[in-house]
Amino acid sequence: MDAQTQIELEAAAFRRLQKHLMEDRKDVQNIDMMNLAGFCRNCLSRWYQEAAAEKGIELSKDKARESFYGMPFSEWKEKYQTDASDAAKEAFKDSHG
Repeated sequence: MDAQTQIELEAAAFRRLQKHLMEDRKDVQNIDMMNLAGFCRNCLSRWYQEAAAEKGIELSKDKARESFYGMPFSEWKEKYQTDASDAAKEAFKDSHG
């Protein structure tokens, strides 16, 4: 596989992940993603922002987050974020604390 094709396939997989998190799985909470996979939408948006910075592109934290929430983060929190269960909080503390 040539390098350009690999980049295109990786970009397609990345866009699919973005769409999946924004449209198909709004029910999945970030704390659950962190507990299971070690990353969440905020991590993805931070990595996106860091990649932009490496290219000399200024991208605000809020704009980067919109790339993974499909709306302003504050709006997503209001519509979809739920309180984390005590078990989820404890699991997060154990693995990230």
